[in-house]
Amino acid sequence: MRNVTLNIFTLTALAILVAAPLLSVLLQAIFPHLAADSLADAFGAFPALLRDPLVPSLFWNTIETGLGTAAVSAIIGIPLGVMRGLFKVPFARCWDMLILIPFLTPPYIAGLSWMLTLQQNGYLQQWAGWQLDHLVFSRTGMILVMSLNIFPVVYFAVSRSMAASGHRLADVARVHGAGPWRAFFRIVLPLALPSIAAGLLLAFTLGIEEYGIPAALGTRAGVRVLTVGIEQRLSDWPIDLPSAAILSLLLMVIALSAYGMQRALGTGRDVATTTGKPVQAINRPLAIWQWPVLLLFGLTVGVATFAPLVAMLATAFSDTVSAGLSLSNLSLRHFHPLLTWHGEAFGALSTSLGLALGAALVTGVIGFLAAGMAERKNSRLAVIIDMLSLLPAAVPGMVVGVGLILTWNRAYWPVTPYNSPAILLMAYSCLLLPYPVRYAGAALRQLGANLEPAARVHGASAGHALRLIVLPLIFPALLASMLMVFAVASRELVTSLLLSPAGVQTVSVYIWRQFEQGSAGDGMAMASVALLLSLGVMIAALALLRRLERSHPGR
Repeated sequence: MRNVTLNIFTLTALAILVAAPLLSVLLQAIFPHLAADSLADAFGAFPALLRDPLVPSLFWNTIETGLGTAAVSAIIGIPLGVMRGLFKVPFARCWDMLILIPFLTPPYIAGLSWMLTLQQNGYLQQWAGWQLDHLVFSRTGMILVMSLNIFPVVYFAVSRSMAASGHRLADVARVHGAGPWRAFFRIVLPLALPSIAAGLLLAFTLGIEEYGIPAALGTRAGVRVLTVGIEQRLSDWPIDLPSAAILSLLLMVIALSAYGMQRALGTGRDVATTTGKPVQAINRPLAIWQWPVLLLFGLTVGVATFAPLVAMLATAFSDTVSAGLSLSNLSLRHFHPLLTWHGEAFGALSTSLGLALGAALVTGVIGFLAAGMAERKNSRLAVIIDMLSLLPAAVPGMVVGVGLILTWNRAYWPVTPYNSPAILLMAYSCLLLPYPVRYAGAALRQLGANLEPAARVHGASAGHALRLIVLPLIFPALLASMLMVFAVASRELVTSLLLSPAGVQTVSVYIWRQFEQGSAGDGMAMASVALLLSLGVMIAALALLRRLERSHPGR
């Protein structure tokens, strides 16, 4: 009986958090008068939207941005990944951590940092006399900034794939007469192509989903993408819900298509030995290429990691941005609002931390239950729960925000979370639910299928078996995933901008509003604190997961 109750609870939670918002987007797109509780004029909004001359540009700008981001990420990530995977790169783990930092940095913070650096009278012009205002506020600049944040997904995909195959198969080819370059292009590279393709498709997906950088940089260059177009239709009067829903549906279709291709390429493509015994990959020394490789890694880390961090900290610790970074201009005044108990900045920080903690707990509980049920592959209900719990990984945050508005901003609800902090908690929980589901599911697969039945044989109920046996064993992996949820939720931007109630600010909304008001110093002070906090929590989670991998090398 308790098992049935857990199943009903999990399915209901997934229906509310995931299915209802996405279904609302679909219904609103089909029935334009749904807000008035009418199903008349089905598909009536499509012809008018298709006649809008801005819609094709939104679509193609989104596709071009995604493709450009994937291409630049490949140019940066593939060579670095090949060298990291096949050769003994000095300080390799240090480079890995430094390259991971841009991916863990909120894109909108990186975009604002680059804007402060490259714009007219920015830090680059103050320090070197150059200004690249025309570059940063352009399609090319927007793609470059996004790529500097996203290329780590390609780097890690390539480096891990190359490390898995190593040189051993290429050495066999060389024994049979192949040269080093021919062995690489005919043996090593084809083995890594599925991982490379999966990484590039993921970079494409992340590129089309991004809102902060296109809104901060692309809008000033006249380059608008679907995420910006959706937000404008929800914020500019008159509000156009049908058009926002149709554009959201279009964005979701693009993202789901790319995600489906990425999953297809990344599934069942692992490299295995034919001897049945694991062979440790031995990386080759770089010899005379050591210093050029170190220079390449150093330049990449300097541009992608340290340049935006320096700009962020320089702004946070400067009394005024225009005076530049000098001893006379150093100031802590932008951090004072963060220490004011009842101040706007402290309120935003405490709100974000509270919501992030709530999202970590909600996703941890639902993720644990969903992963446990999804492991029962012989059940149709298990398949549905598995699909719903992982679906948010492929759905853009903008679509989730629109779906929650369409679902809960209705007059017929006697009680609604809309226009309260609870709607933000639901948005974060929906977007980040795949983290606990994936890590809890991986941990459950390591346990095997015998522990819970053994406990049931000895008289334990399903609930007792989960709580007293299964949960303690997988808790470290679940905790690591919850820490990741906390770190990401504490600085999430797009749903926060769409759903924040009047008078309620989160960290991301506070930073965004400060830049809109011209208070870059206050915004970057908050960004510094938020980034330090989220990076610390995320690094702790990754360290915990790495420790688990060492203790369970077969995972």
